Amino acid sequence: MTTTDNPLLRELQQVHDMLRRDLARCTDSALSSAQLRDEVKRLDCLRYCRLVHSHHGGEDVALFPAVRRSAPHLSDVVDQLEADHQLIAGLLDEVEAAARRTGEVEASAWADDADARGRLAEALRELSGHLHGHLDREEEALAPVLLSWQEWPR
Repeated sequence: MTTTDNPLLRELQQVHDMLRRDLARCTDSALSSAQLRDEVKRLDCLRYCRLVHSHHGGEDVALFPAVRRSAPHLSDVVDQLEADHQLIAGLLDEVEAAARRTGEVEASAWADDADARGRLAEALRELSGHLHGHLDREEEALAPVLLSWQEWPR
């Protein structure tokens, strides 16, 4: 069975691909003054952060404990993935704060819009660097376990 034949691994990869794609869109919006002025784009960035928080929360409470039970030899790997989640949560919080500041700047005629966009873009770049590596490591490390499962843990 190839990895694409396994519905669990395929689902994880599809969700991760969506997270990668949407992060790129948020970053592109932050770098474009015209797009960032659009309140919808700023709110999309905030929603993205909530989505990643939620995805990681689900992994923390359901997937990772099941991996520990099913493959105890991966305990150190799961520890690192959980540590990644904590680091990424802090970076997501920074992105959210920067996005909110950007909205405040847009409401103020005298504020420096470029500076606010720059802070948001930098926060998104830092998040991207950590999140992409984490998603790649997680897929690689968990693939053997997911390939052995018939359904998601309950």
